[in-house]
Parts: sequence; structure tokens; C-alpha cells
Amino acid sequence: MSETEETPERVLTLDELGELPPDERELYWYRHYYQGEYVPQLTVRAILIGSVLGGIMSLSNLYIGLKTGWALGIAITACVLSYSIGKLFRLNLSILESNCMQSCASSAGYSTGGTMVSAVAAYLMLTGHHMAWPILATWTFFLAMLGVFLAIPMKRQMIDVDQLPFPSGIAAAETLKSLHAEGDEARQKSISLAAAGGLSAVWKLFLEVGSVKLKFPTVLFPPFNFAGHPFSSWTIGLDLGLVLLAAGMIVGWKMCWSIVLGSSLNYGVLAPWMVKLGAIDGSKLGFREIVSWSTWAGAAMMVSSSLFAFALQWRTVARAIAGLGSFFGGAKAKNYSSEVESIQVPNSWFIIGGCIAGAGCVAILKIAFNTEIWAGIVAVLLSFVLCLVACRATGESDITPMGAMGKVAQLTFAGLVPSKKALIPPGVVDPAMITNLMTASVTAGAASASADLLTDLKSGYILGANPKRQFIAQFMGVFAGTIVVVPAFYILVPNAEALGGAQWPAPAAQVWKKVAELLSHGIGTLHPTAQVGLICGAVAGVLLPLIEMSLPKRFRRFVPSATGIGLSFVIPFNNALSFFIGALIALIWQRNHKASCDKYMVAVASGVIAGESLTGVGIALTDALPGLAQALRKG
Repeated sequence: MSETEETPERVLTLDELGELPPDERELYWYRHYYQGEYVPQLTVRAILIGSVLGGIMSLSNLYIGLKTGWALGIAITACVLSYSIGKLFRLNLSILESNCMQSCASSAGYSTGGTMVSAVAAYLMLTGHHMAWPILATWTFFLAMLGVFLAIPMKRQMIDVDQLPFPSGIAAAETLKSLHAEGDEARQKSISLAAAGGLSAVWKLFLEVGSVKLKFPTVLFPPFNFAGHPFSSWTIGLDLGLVLLAAGMIVGWKMCWSIVLGSSLNYGVLAPWMVKLGAIDGSKLGFREIVSWSTWAGAAMMVSSSLFAFALQWRTVARAIAGLGSFFGGAKAKNYSSEVESIQVPNSWFIIGGCIAGAGCVAILKIAFNTEIWAGIVAVLLSFVLCLVACRATGESDITPMGAMGKVAQLTFAGLVPSKKALIPPGVVDPAMITNLMTASVTAGAASASADLLTDLKSGYILGANPKRQFIAQFMGVFAGTIVVVPAFYILVPNAEALGGAQWPAPAAQVWKKVAELLSHGIGTLHPTAQVGLICGAVAGVLLPLIEMSLPKRFRRFVPSATGIGLSFVIPFNNALSFFIGALIALIWQRNHKASCDKYMVAVASGVIAGESLTGVGIALTDALPGLAQALRKG
């Protein structure tokens, strides 16, 4: 090498960008990693396929949410599906087109389904009737739109400047990289996902259609009695569906053994005891009767554990609030670059879009739910504050605190809009409960949707995508999700009686409903044993995490999850058993064939979930179309 030659400067990895001064990170990424001008991204085919895929993902999450109360991660599943669709139709999609497709799909699933299985379902359970479909459609759209626009300033600060990891976003980007490497692994993942989806769809058809002719039950109950009642009355049996089994594979071992432990305690010990004490009506024993008592303990445990976990993140909260001033200036303004600014989503979009979406939410709150305008405005403003916390928590821990956000919002509005019980006629639903539900829905729904959407934006950041074009893809997903998920909700849940039963336990909705009732009516209105259960559940929700934190790391896996125990009190035992079996299969697979488990487990589980849930929705659609058309005409 001659003396005049210089050694080429080594390009920093994305992990090393955090070593640069904050005001230099965006420009460095743009010059060394940005690919948006050289690789196709926001194409018509990417948006069309992403919208279709988004409709599928929103249906799947709606189905799972009504079953389990969970919102399963969408990012990696959407990556595999987007790649598989491209290969199926020989489209030769670029990696950024696939990322654009999965952004559109994830937006549809994340931003439209969460409120449907929580606050909207709780509203149906409280009032006994559906919202008119134009109200529900516009409500879902504006709420999802608010979540998408709130993500604009969060992305630039938390991903570009703060360099938060967002682990699922990193995993999704790496998945797309491996799929587009054109190796055998990519093809095998696609095949395994498609095969699992096809088999689960066929099995669901057999259970729902073929089993009718064969007199073959979808849940097998042993022909035994327990505490003077058949096993079926205690929901003790084996659910032959595969979707919860697959969900258990993804959710993980600790959560699932905690669920089956809590379920055994609830249905094997506490419920028989309550029947003897008369707290549960033994003459018509079944899931509804048991869960009407046990929900209080389960909801209290989930609420207290969520709020306790939120309190433990006080440093995250402090950092989020401290970084508030940087959203509209701060680090990026010190080293302004027209190149960087040209590809970023302008803050003007955030302001205009946020105002439109916020005004829409406030208007619907007033028109449909008779909520005071000032309360609606507070709900929208509080969304931004909690969005700061939710996005940073997701970026740092990969856990979106939807439960905690909902409870913080409900507690806040219980103080702002207290109940006026003395003025409410008998048999009339307390308006304060409706206000509590729907205002908290705005705050928690928008905040959690924004946090989840940042996971996709992190994937785009790693792949060098154009942020503005990726945002447009996410916004288009709102339309796809709304168009699909609203009629699907009417189809799957034709009336209030469909919720809270063995088919649709709707655990998240039950928790929202019970918290609203408790804040309105007070603890004194509950059966004495339910009051004791509520207090014990609240204490256990804090005590279990404290015990886990106090133990050496190697022993922490033996402490059950408070969230898992709480959830087990609001779902049937056969559902808990399915979760456990799925997690056990994943554990055995991981220990005996780690390489193949890491390679195929998510793809197989995602395929099973997509196949069965979409088939279940399709069957419901064929059964409900006549009634749906009549309901829409009335609406």
C-alpha cells in the first residue's frame, strides 16, 4: 500500500450507532444504510397484497382475542406470509416490498382488533346490545388512525435517535433477510407454514361440519363425576381444536404451566368450595356460573400485576417524559439534513392526522356514548402521554403493556367522571361505566397500537426502508383492518349472550367490564366470597412478582406468572389444558431438536392459527350472512 493510500473507514454496525452523538445518528444511517431510493418499496402490488394479508391477520387476531384475550405477535407471521404469497404468484418481490406488505398487514391486525376484543366487547356485555354498525366502523377507523399517527414522532425519537432495540422488530427484519436469501430454509419455512395452515383448516372443517353428522364432540369430556357434577359442568375436558395448542407454543412454557396450575386451582378446588357455600349456583352449574364468581379474583390479579409491573418501570416512564421535548426539535434539529428530512414523515402529518383522528374520536364519544366533549379531549391528550410510556416499554422490553394502559386509563376516568348512582333508575346502565370504557378505550387502544407499530418501523429501519413510504403502508392497513374486522365481529358475536361462554370467553372484555362495574358500584355490592377473592387476587398479583424478584435467577422459573394465574380464572379448563399441551410440545421440541424448533416452530404455529381461525370465521360467515344482512339494515 502506498503512503498516499488511506485505509477505508469501517462502517459502524446498527448496534454501534448508539456510540455516535445523538444528532449524528440519523445522517449516518441515511448515508450508510438507506436503500429506499434503490429498491422498490411502496408499490401497488405490495399495498394490494398487504391489504388482503392485513384482512387475514385482523380476522386471526379477532378470533384469538375472543378466545384468549391475547393479541399474538404479528410481525414475524406477516413476514413469512408476505414472502410466501410473493413466491406463490411468482412476483419476485424485493425485500422492501415484502416489508411494506407486512407493515400494511401488521397495521390492520394491531390497530383494529385490540379494542374490539376489549372495550367494544365489554360494551356489548354491559348494555346487552351492539353499537350500530356505522358507529362501530367509524369508531374503529378513527381509533386505529389515531394510533398510526401517534407513532410518527415516537419512531423518529425512539428508533432513529434513542436506538431502542424493539427485539421483535429485529427478529422480523432478520426473518425477511433469511427468506430473501433464496436458500432452502426460506422455501422450507413457507412450505411448513402452508402445510400447517392447510391441515388445521381441514381439521377445523371436520370438527365443525363433519362431526355434526358423526355425532363427534369438539370437546371430549371424561364420563366421570367430580364433586357431585359431571366433568363437563366444570369444563374439565380436552378441546380438540388446534388453535389454542398453537398459541401455547408461541406464548411459552412458564405462562402456560401457570395457566393450567391456576385453572386446576379454580375448577378443582375453589369452584366446588363456592358451590358448597352457595356463592355459585350448583343447580345450573357451568362455565358462565363459575366465571361470574371467579372473574373477580382473576381480574384483580391481572390488574394488580399489570399496575405493579408498570410501577417497576418508573425509570422507563421518567425517560419517556424527559424525552418529550425532543419530539418537535431536540437532537435532530441540531444537525439538520435536508436529505434525512426528505424521507421522514413530517411532523405536520402527525399534527393534521392526529387532530382529524382525535376530533373523530371525540365526536363519536359525544354522539354515540353521550360523553362530555372535555372528557373526550382529555382521552385523546392522555393517549399521547401513555403512548410515550407504551412505546418506550415495547422498545426496551418487547412487551406492550396493554393491560396496564387500560387500567391506568380506567382509573383516571373513574376520578374525572365519577358515578352518580343515586340518580340512575333501576335497570339502567350507569352512564359513567360507558364513559369509563370508551374513553379508556381511546387512550389505551391508541397507545398500544402505536407501540406495536413501532416494531414494524424498526424492521424497516434495519432494512434501510423509506420511513415515509412505510408509514403510508401502515395507514393503508387501517382501511383493510376496519373493512374486515367490523363485519367479522358482528358475525362471530351476534349478541351479548355469545360472550362470556365456553366458545368466546373474551377474557380481556370481562376484565374491562368488571373494572368498570367495580369503579361504578363499589366492592360492597359483590358476594362476600367474591370480595375476599378480589382482595386475595390483588395481593397475589403483587406478591408473586415480588417473590420472583427476590429469588436467585435459577429459581425464578419455578414461580408462576401472576398474569397466567389471573387469566386461568376467566377461561375454561379445557382451554387452559390446550395451552399447556402446546407449550409442552414446544418445550420437548426445543430440548430435543433445537435447530429445527428455532427454524420451524413459529412458522408451524402461525400456520395452524391462521388456518383454523380463518376457517372458523368462514364457517360463521356462511351461518350468519342472512342474519347479518338483516342487522345491518336495522343498523
